[in-house]
Amino acid sequence: MSEHCNNGSVKDSLAQPISVGVVTALVGFTSSFAVVLAGLAAVGATPAQATLGLIALNVTQGLATIWLSWRHKAPLLTAWSTPGAAILIATAGVTGGWSAAIGAFVVGGLLVILTAAWPLLGRLIQAIPASVAQAMLAGVLMMICLEPVVALADNPLWVAPILVVWLVLSRFLPRWATPAAFGLALVFIASAVIAGGQGFSVPAVEPVLVMPTFEASAIIGIAVPLYIVTMASQNVPGVAIMKAQGYEVPWRESLLVTGIGTVAGAPAGGHMINLAAITAALPSSAEAHPNPEKRWIAAHTAGYTYLVLAALTPVLTAAVAVAPAGIIETVAGLALIGTLVSSLAAAFADPQMRIATGVTFLVAASPVVIFGIGSAFWGMVFGLLTWSLFRYGGRRAA
Repeated sequence: MSEHCNNGSVKDSLAQPISVGVVTALVGFTSSFAVVLAGLAAVGATPAQATLGLIALNVTQGLATIWLSWRHKAPLLTAWSTPGAAILIATAGVTGGWSAAIGAFVVGGLLVILTAAWPLLGRLIQAIPASVAQAMLAGVLMMICLEPVVALADNPLWVAPILVVWLVLSRFLPRWATPAAFGLALVFIASAVIAGGQGFSVPAVEPVLVMPTFEASAIIGIAVPLYIVTMASQNVPGVAIMKAQGYEVPWRESLLVTGIGTVAGAPAGGHMINLAAITAALPSSAEAHPNPEKRWIAAHTAGYTYLVLAALTPVLTAAVAVAPAGIIETVAGLALIGTLVSSLAAAFADPQMRIATGVTFLVAASPVVIFGIGSAFWGMVFGLLTWSLFRYGGRRAA
């Protein structure tokens, strides 16, 4: 009888972290699936290439999570770079096309590996004022987050219910707001397909790798902003969240694993993986397990769930391909509103930095392209120049 009870308690103790791990992966996937898909398409990926890229991201982040959580017996979670995908959307095209974008992804991964091997590079990134980095991210996100407003005006019957669901759940169940909006979008897509009498087929995805090409404009305009924003808004906050829960992150090993994963996944179309930030709070909390030593199981389960989601990706991307106008753009914009608000709050929190952050934000939010390089990079450049002027020129911004 005692043995039976013990076995039951073991099963109960495993059920909690396993269920939390599945939920963590589902929330992370559905909350930003549309953003990543739009980002890959923006830099030249065909639907088949974008689908393969999403599969590669799920596989690499799944394997990285499985390895790190098992090796350190800690709830170490990795994720694709959602802010990085927003950078791709803002870039909206690149000299050299998709192969040049692949080259930029490879360079971004190599920069992460170099940061693990050469601590000086990490210190240089940390020397960039956080408010300037956050202002660059906010500028990139601004146009994407305006898409739901544009879509509502153009297609209110489809878009308004999605906005209502997102708003209501943002108030009462914020974790599920974007996944529910995405789920409703899928229902509307299915309805449109049935009403239109059009067929719905899931094409086979062939593992065709793309040889990267290295264009200076793509490296400067994509790889550098992708690296900076991922370090500043994903890896560094991810470490802080884990520390707040009482866990030490193996910093250099985590960078090495995610950097190698990024380089490995790039020829298939994966843009970048990194330490999870927001979603990391769930498997590392008491919600995953009362015993901190058992919470690694939640992250470990999330890693395997990502592998399952990789297999389901072709179905979702095929559905997105037949979506009514504005629906996917709406979901992508809603998914990033929370990040936009947080970035704006962090960017303008310091009164002495507001002119520099304002310049960064405005330039990054603009459609300007100089020498074939997009606005995210120039926002950072002009923001740092302005910051340096006020810091070393004997004046302070008011």
